[in-house]
Amino acid sequence: MRYKFLFIHIFLATVMVACNNTSNKQTPTDTPNDGTIYISVDESFKPVMEQQILVYQSSNPKAKIIASYKSEVDCFKDLQNDSTRMIFVARGLRKSEEDYYIAKIEYKPEDDVLAYDAVAIIVNINATDSLFTIAKIKNLLNGTSNIPVVMDGNNATSTVRFLQDSVLHGEPFGKNVVAANGSEAVVEAVSKNAKAIGFVGLSWVGNNNEPKQQEQLKKIKLALVECVKCTEKELFAKPSQSTITFSQYPLARPLYFIMKENYLGLGTGFKNFMMLERGQLIFRRAFLAPAKMDFKKRNSLIKENND
Repeated sequence: MRYKFLFIHIFLATVMVACNNTSNKQTPTDTPNDGTIYISVDESFKPVMEQQILVYQSSNPKAKIIASYKSEVDCFKDLQNDSTRMIFVARGLRKSEEDYYIAKIEYKPEDDVLAYDAVAIIVNINATDSLFTIAKIKNLLNGTSNIPVVMDGNNATSTVRFLQDSVLHGEPFGKNVVAANGSEAVVEAVSKNAKAIGFVGLSWVGNNNEPKQQEQLKKIKLALVECVKCTEKELFAKPSQSTITFSQYPLARPLYFIMKENYLGLGTGFKNFMMLERGQLIFRRAFLAPAKMDFKKRNSLIKENND
């Protein structure tokens, strides 16, 4: 009887060790053009990422990419879940995050820049002032100017983090800064208040060939921001593909993918699609600046008038 109990104990110990050894390994259930994956996307990139998914799935009918659109912080939380394969955000992994995943899944998730976006400043179509220096933007955000400012969230979105890091340098927002329920709500709020100033991702307001954005641009307009890197003084630029590419628009930011996939799966297929010509052209048509392809734009300063 003692030998029987010893055998059972050894058997159970072996099963537990086997389970521990395989718990961090992905079992492939998909290929680059077949299967289902779940991704999380920062809400400010929603319009362009919807187009990327639509075109990829049209070319690969057996592929299903299920996207959730949410704040940047929530995207990073989702990445910690086994069910989320990829996220799309405005920054790459920090060293502490890399260490976390190496300990958890035994490899570092892949991350890279796909394109460059910008935080656009929008004003009401009837606004008399649409020229902004960086100092003026800082005064808006910290509450010195006391003008109503509308953001796409409280403290968890990529737009909020970018402005707090790049403009306020860690200072808190003023009491004049209010949160709307997403980028579309920011546009709506500014369109109804002649004094309000909004901050949204360019993906939501930069594509004047998209019917919905055409309608929005009848109610709001893009403000111009002082070019801090230009040799000419008092040069102001609207956010655009060209001004992002040539570093004339100072509120530019990257669009990153971060992917947990250590085999050739659907995540890799989708990532490769976006990094090659067809995917890069989709970013270009959405008026973002592609990061992986040189479309031979003319190398000169572009001054945009407030017409």
